[in-house]
Amino acid sequence: MACPKVLTFPSAPQSLVEKYRPRVLSEFCGIPKPKEILQRFAENPRASNWLFCGDPGTGKTTSALALAQAIGAEVQHIASNDLTVARINDVHDRCYHVPMFGQFWLVLIDEVDTGSKQALDSLLSKLDSTEKAPNTIYVLTCNEIANLPPRLIQRCLKLDYSTYGIQKDAVELLEKVWAIEAPGKVAPNLPRIVKENNGSVRAALMALELELMLA
Repeated sequence: MACPKVLTFPSAPQSLVEKYRPRVLSEFCGIPKPKEILQRFAENPRASNWLFCGDPGTGKTTSALALAQAIGAEVQHIASNDLTVARINDVHDRCYHVPMFGQFWLVLIDEVDTGSKQALDSLLSKLDSTEKAPNTIYVLTCNEIANLPPRLIQRCLKLDYSTYGIQKDAVELLEKVWAIEAPGKVAPNLPRIVKENNGSVRAALMALELELMLA
């Protein structure tokens, strides 16, 4: 009997944002203070609550995932459109079990500032030491803290992510990407791309991808 033919498919091409996404903390550009703090924390991790606050595209979610990799934590991810009381309770209950990988859980909650009052009240109780699951690190991200309850902010170690001073590092990254993706071709005005995208590395890479289509 003939063996069935196995179909193979070429790997799907990646966007520049995904292809050049930092995987480890040392690869991040333009966030020197958060990067150094997280690298130090990764050397001696502990159960704790963090609030990563800053503009979109500054690496908040990606650095949280890199931190999880650095400490070997198992990630529970709550997206902004899934920030409900039921989802928070479900993740909290899971964290009472031993992770399949590593010693810690890392609960990553994106855009926590978009959560409802009910969801934030539920989360607040989970951050308190009286209800906190063991060996669990909470990382909350937000664009700004105006909509967050002060009690929640006070229970977190707050890291500010900023595009201030990122121009040089971002331009150097775009230069490396262009050299790899379009060797020998004249690069566009890379400093201008970074400036027009307000220092957002993610937005600058997306703009560069359009330039590559014209190269």
